[in-house]
Amino acid sequence: MRISATLYMTDGTIGPVRLARELEGRGFDGLYVPEHTHIPVPRETPYPGGDLPPECARMLSPFVALAQAAAVTERITLGTNIALVAQHDPIDLAKQVATLDHLSGGRVTLGIGYGWNREEAEDHGVPWPHRRAVVRDRMALMRALWAEQPTEYESEYGSVRASEVHPKPRRAPRKRLGKGPLHGPLTLIGGAAGPGLFAHIAEYADGWLPVGGSGLRRALPALRTAWAEAGREAADLYVALTAVAPEAGKLAHFAELGVDEVIVQLPAAGEAQVCAALDAAQEAISPP
Repeated sequence: MRISATLYMTDGTIGPVRLARELEGRGFDGLYVPEHTHIPVPRETPYPGGDLPPECARMLSPFVALAQAAAVTERITLGTNIALVAQHDPIDLAKQVATLDHLSGGRVTLGIGYGWNREEAEDHGVPWPHRRAVVRDRMALMRALWAEQPTEYESEYGSVRASEVHPKPRRAPRKRLGKGPLHGPLTLIGGAAGPGLFAHIAEYADGWLPVGGSGLRRALPALRTAWAEAGREAADLYVALTAVAPEAGKLAHFAELGVDEVIVQLPAAGEAQVCAALDAAQEAISPP
């Protein structure tokens, strides 16, 4: 089971270069960073976890931060946790993701989600009741651009002509029953367990990116059933848990359930505090 790390990376925390080097040097497997473009004030949408962390309004662009991390590492994967796909121009986002994947040697994991902040999404022109459909559509348009041959795409939310576009993501296309191959980097959808989410994962992603591990023993069989019914190969399903506290017993439990990757939550802090947290995590992962 892979062990990676994430934090709310801001203009006041440890930077991507130092953190990426620390993670690779310590034997961690990946770095994940989240995304918010801005936090509107006033805001009526409640934050799902209670009080809104102040770091949400100070986050770095994940693709710029991960590009810096890619330049100083050779092994760790570089992931978004999560990218708010509906808030991007999909043609531009497809180029950013493919470029990062190319420059990093195929190390990108694209964690995506639907978002929780209605006001933020509306500022980007996203119709809130349709945000899940918009994300699904944006991903379909991006995959048309990532296809080996020029492929057109048209829908009510956007379109692109059949185009020459490079670079392409390096991951090999994945097979789907009754559909064309799935192009692009490893793509994981974040969100709460449920039949709707699992149907979307099976249709246009490679796996699930839930927060924590609550309810996994019940949820994973349902996800695997939806995956099989969509004609996807069992070995292709990828599950990564994010925002996990590194405890040896907990990690063993997740491994027993068949989880592929655990993403340890680090504090949104400076170098000294983050490095101390990494020391503690290493002790839990590999006790003496």
